[in-house]
Amino acid sequence: MKILITGVCGFVGSVLARELVQRGHELAGLDNFIRPGSESNRDPLKKLGVRLYHADLRVASDLDAMPDCDWVIDAAANPSVLAGVDGRTSSRQLVEHNLGGTVNLLEFCKARRAGLILLSTSRVYSIAALSGLAVCVEKDAFRPAADIGRHGPGVSASGVAETFPTTAPVSLYGATKLASETLALEYGEMFGFPVFINRCGVLAGAGQFGRPDQGIFAYWINAWLRRQPLKYLGFGGHGHQVRDCLHPRDLAGVLEQQLAAPRLSADDRVANFSGGTAGAMSLRQLSDWCAARLGPHKVAPDGAERPFDIPWLVLDHAKATRLWNWRPQTPAAAVLDEIAAHAAAHPGWLESSAPL
Repeated sequence: MKILITGVCGFVGSVLARELVQRGHELAGLDNFIRPGSESNRDPLKKLGVRLYHADLRVASDLDAMPDCDWVIDAAANPSVLAGVDGRTSSRQLVEHNLGGTVNLLEFCKARRAGLILLSTSRVYSIAALSGLAVCVEKDAFRPAADIGRHGPGVSASGVAETFPTTAPVSLYGATKLASETLALEYGEMFGFPVFINRCGVLAGAGQFGRPDQGIFAYWINAWLRRQPLKYLGFGGHGHQVRDCLHPRDLAGVLEQQLAAPRLSADDRVANFSGGTAGAMSLRQLSDWCAARLGPHKVAPDGAERPFDIPWLVLDHAKATRLWNWRPQTPAAAVLDEIAAHAAAHPGWLESSAPL
C-alpha cells in the first residue's frame, strides 16, 4: 500500500511511519518543519526508506509535488488547545493550519483518488458539557460520580463516547478539528473516496515534544527529571484533573484494517481511540509516579482557573473495539517508563522542542 503521511516528522507522524514501514508499506511523508524538534526525525526516517518532502499544507501548490498514493494519513496540526488565544500565537494561522490545510488535503485526495484517515482529537467534545459532569475525588484523582449517566447520552463511567455533545465552546483548536471532520466526511461522500475519523485521547511516548499545553506526560516527566518548576493549575491547585494516555504505535494495527476496509456507514467512520479508564491518571498520580521513579520534587499549587481546563476527560473506545476489535496495547506505566528512559538519554530535550 502506498501511504502519504502529513506531519511525518512530528511525534505521532514519525511513530506511525516507522510502524507502517515495518509492516511492509511504501511510505512518503511531508512536513513543514516549523515545530522545534521535528528536524530530529528527518534522518532516521530517511534511513528507513521514507521519502520526505518539505511542504506546507497551507500552500495548495506544495501538494502538487507529492507522489500518488492509495491513502493519506493526516497527522499534521497545531495541537494546542491554547493556540490562537494564548497571546503568543495567531488565531488566523491556527485556522489556516488546521482547517485550510485540511481543505487542500481533501482536494488532493479528490484529485488523486486517495482515501483519507484523519487523526482527530478528544477536544472536539463540548467544554461546557465536560465541565458540568458530576465528578468526585478518589485516590488523588477526579472520577465520575455514581450518577454520571444523568448527564445524558454519550458519557458513562467508561468515558466519553462519540455521541457526547460537540457544541461550542470546544476551543478554536477543537473547532478547527471538528470542522475538518465534517468537511472530510462530506468530501468523501460527494467525491467517492473513503474517509475515517479517528478521535484520539492524549497521545504520549518517547520522543514527544513536550510542552505544558501539549504533550503533558512528556513535559511533566522531563521537567521533573531536570527539577524545573511545575504547577498544578486550576481545580484548587491539587492536580486531580484526569486524562487518558495512548501510545500512537497502538494505532498502527487499526490503521491497517482501515486501509483495507470496505465502505462503512458515515456513523461507523468516526470512532474514539484512547487509553481508556485503564490508561487514565491525574497529574497528582503522575507526580507520585515521578517521585517513585525519579526522586522528590515540589509542585506548586496554583488554583487560578483557565477557560479550557476540564476536570476529567477519558475517551470510551468501546465503539472502536466493536468495529475493529481494537484495544490499547501499551499500558500507561510502560508509556511513562519509555518517556523517562528517553528523558534520561536526552538531557536537553525540553529546550530542543520548546517554542522558538
